Amino acid sequence: MGSLSEKQKSLIEGCLLGDGYMRCKTNAHLQITHSIKQKDYVDWKYRNLSEFILTPPKSYKGNGTRIGYRFFTRSLPIFTNYFLRFYKKQKVIPKDLNLTALTLAVWYMDDGSKSGRSCYLNTQKFTSTDQEFLISILQKKYNLQAHRDKDKVYFRLRFTFEDSQKFVRIIEPYILPSMRYKLPI
Repeated sequence: MGSLSEKQKSLIEGCLLGDGYMRCKTNAHLQITHSIKQKDYVDWKYRNLSEFILTPPKSYKGNGTRIGYRFFTRSLPIFTNYFLRFYKKQKVIPKDLNLTALTLAVWYMDDGSKSGRSCYLNTQKFTSTDQEFLISILQKKYNLQAHRDKDKVYFRLRFTFEDSQKFVRIIEPYILPSMRYKLPI
């Protein structure tokens, strides 16, 4: 199987920071699952990774009335490398993470939200150490100030109004039209 393009690498890392999920036996595969309401977004991910997928996205009935939409990549060595970097006992932030603007945009489309005029990255699944590491990367690479913000029991990353504006300028060129509702405009 061929190698990944830079765009595909950024997309995969954004997914793994967000809602993407991997499983591994001999080799790993990536699972992309969203609500049917985000069909355009799943289809975009599918188009960008299609050479590594055998079956196009399909809808499925979830819990209650939820209808999901998902696809799975093939199990391949190129995905195993991501699994080994992002998974230990739980999902982790690899020390060699390359936060490109596209990675940030995919992460935000997956797991970002707005509150008023501020942006959040839902990092509740990551440890406080990993969250602090993400804060330092955002500061070093983009001069963005983020901080841990308590959301009920767990913490997520929050940008101030000013840094939310800077953050949006970085990711906006990559935000799909169907996902623009997440931007604090």
